[in-house]
Amino acid sequence: MADDERKKLEEEKKRKQAEIERKRAEVRARMEEASKAKKAKKGFMTPERKKKLRLLLRKKAAEELKKEQERKAAERRRIIEERCGKPKLVDDANEGSLKQVCEGYHRRIVDLENKKFDLEKEVEFRDFQISELNSQVNDLRGKFVKPTLKKVSKYENKFAKLQKKAAEFNFRNQLKVVKKKEFTLEEEDKETKKADKAEWQTKK
Repeated sequence: MADDERKKLEEEKKRKQAEIERKRAEVRARMEEASKAKKAKKGFMTPERKKKLRLLLRKKAAEELKKEQERKAAERRRIIEERCGKPKLVDDANEGSLKQVCEGYHRRIVDLENKKFDLEKEVEFRDFQISELNSQVNDLRGKFVKPTLKKVSKYENKFAKLQKKAAEFNFRNQLKVVKKKEFTLEEEDKETKKADKAEWQTKK
């Protein structure tokens, strides 16, 4: 009997544990579905899609850059062939053919230098025309070229103003001129003292 009861208790515990695990699994599944639904509502661009799109854009930009470099290289080769001509085969050439090749290259160089000189002079003339037209436009608008002003210190201006004010308040210039007396005060005092003395005191 004790063994049967123990088995029943163990089975009951296992059944309860299984029920708890099942409920936990259901809750976990509901939470995962809710989080997926929230992510779906937030927007179409998930982090994985953003990363994939970034990689595709980088790949596309690299391809475009490579195509642009190839196009520029082909254009450069075409221009070099057009201006310099195709390279001459001089490995098995004799002296006469080499001379002809050198003369041809010399004529080509002279022709290109003449064209270069003409283009440079044309550019200089166009620049001169542009500057003349700009000056005419400025004259019509009244906008003349302002000369650069010399920098003057503020303290020098203040010092000059103070000197001017000091000259205005010079008290010596405003004082009246007084004529000098013939006798000074000391001489007048001596004369009064002599007059105060008696005759017998003055006699020697």
